[in-house]
Amino acid sequence: MKARVLKIHPKDNVLVALTNLKKGEVIEHDGNNYTLIDDVDAKHKFFINDMKAGDSVYMYGVLVGKIQFDVPKGGRMTTDNTKHAAEPYAYRAVKYEWHAPDVSKFAGRTFNGYHRSDGRVGTANYWLFLPTVFCENRNLDVIREALHNELGYAVSDKYKTYAKSLVEAYKEGEDLGKIDISALQPDPKQRRVFKNIDGIKFLNHQGGCGGTRQDAATLGRLLAAYADHPNVGGVTVLSLGCQNLQVQDLLKYLKERNPSFDKPLYIFEQQQSQSEEQLIAEAIRKTFTGLAELNKVERRPAPLTELCVGVKCGGSDGFSGISANPAVGYCADLLVGLGAKVLLAEFPELCGAEQELIDRSVDEATANKFITLMRSYDELAHKVGSGFHMNPSPGNIKDGLITDAIKSTGAAKKGGTSPVVDVLDYTEKVRKPGLSLVCTPGNDVEATTGKTASGATLILFTTGLGTPTGNPVCPTIKVATNSALAKRMKDIIDINTGGIIEGEKTIEQMGEEILEYCIKAASGEVVPKAVQLNQDDFIPWKRGVSL
Repeated sequence: MKARVLKIHPKDNVLVALTNLKKGEVIEHDGNNYTLIDDVDAKHKFFINDMKAGDSVYMYGVLVGKIQFDVPKGGRMTTDNTKHAAEPYAYRAVKYEWHAPDVSKFAGRTFNGYHRSDGRVGTANYWLFLPTVFCENRNLDVIREALHNELGYAVSDKYKTYAKSLVEAYKEGEDLGKIDISALQPDPKQRRVFKNIDGIKFLNHQGGCGGTRQDAATLGRLLAAYADHPNVGGVTVLSLGCQNLQVQDLLKYLKERNPSFDKPLYIFEQQQSQSEEQLIAEAIRKTFTGLAELNKVERRPAPLTELCVGVKCGGSDGFSGISANPAVGYCADLLVGLGAKVLLAEFPELCGAEQELIDRSVDEATANKFITLMRSYDELAHKVGSGFHMNPSPGNIKDGLITDAIKSTGAAKKGGTSPVVDVLDYTEKVRKPGLSLVCTPGNDVEATTGKTASGATLILFTTGLGTPTGNPVCPTIKVATNSALAKRMKDIIDINTGGIIEGEKTIEQMGEEILEYCIKAASGEVVPKAVQLNQDDFIPWKRGVSL
């Protein structure tokens, strides 16, 4: 019989509903009976004790909230009766012992990736267009339309064909409802001119001038990180000429990041060109020549140690911390056990999990860097009348994530249980095998943008509500927390962990399945939905307050 409720940790004083429960029902769990005072929808929680105002609420074994007024046993947790609370945190010299999972099943496995001259291996082979300033966005759009259509990278062909069919049907007086888009879908791969190039990507943004010089510098380091990314084989830069982020600054940041950088790099400055037409034509011609050369690079086997996987959650729900996140966390532990790199970001969504991560840090310096970044970020948020406690979205709350600490402690499960070997500030390059923490906002796109800058070559993105987020150069794999979502939004979901909720699969089984998918995606054997749909989201963080 499928379980109806779940107690995550022995210390918890709430139970999680795994299915919709009705007021008046008697719920039996672990030899105790609980009469429900309220309806409790799936993903939400109810109290297993009479709660008094000021009492602490525990989930995942940690403090996640405080009771605002008396709530009887069997009462539902709500935003009215429970407010965010988290324990204070500090370095305390804990000797952490990690019990690594058995990785023998994956020993000696390889993936077929693109080998770069500096020894790193990409999971994809992209050509990158980037502007030093927003003034060049239109030129990038013109180039994108020209190259995507002619070289076979556009995903809009089916919609163009559909619109054309509608126009023709309208002219003929035919029934528009009879035209089925599914029957009109061409295979874009069949049209590709360059078979070994996975895409041409464009980093449109709104920065580079008009903001602070600090923002321009951060943007420059971010763009340099993308140019240097192992999934990028060549770069075309468009610059206006008078902007804050000068080309020489970008080149400086690039050399600071990788002194041996030797990828094809073509730079075009509009204020030095004869005309916009000449600029665009020359950029297209030069890039086409570079693409023809880059197309000679082919996938070759590489050990799994060359993988760098970012873990992310977005559109989270009350099942995120029970199914998808711990399954991804087990996959992360497998990767660490194999000698690969894992990146856990979203600092506002680590609120309440700080002490555990501090205790897992390999040394005091690593722990203190995490503490410093967390506190400075939270302090900045409070200065403008916000704070980490305001992170949960209306969608999060509706689906059971009542406080930020509940959301955060569940979100932290994506990082698994391995030691924290390093802490990286925004745009810092990953340096060590194992689990590293990356300072980014919780915002889905800002977070994926940031961890890609740190070197993620794949991203595992868990979601309970569904989100069309991706990244221009880092293949993003969508992992559903529940089967209903996986069925409803199958066009964007790659992996379903709903079997954990339904009692059909264990977290360990799903973690192994996720790793198998990662190996196939890294080899180009499967293409994640976000890549198929060109979900190329890119938002630089201005280092102000963005939660």
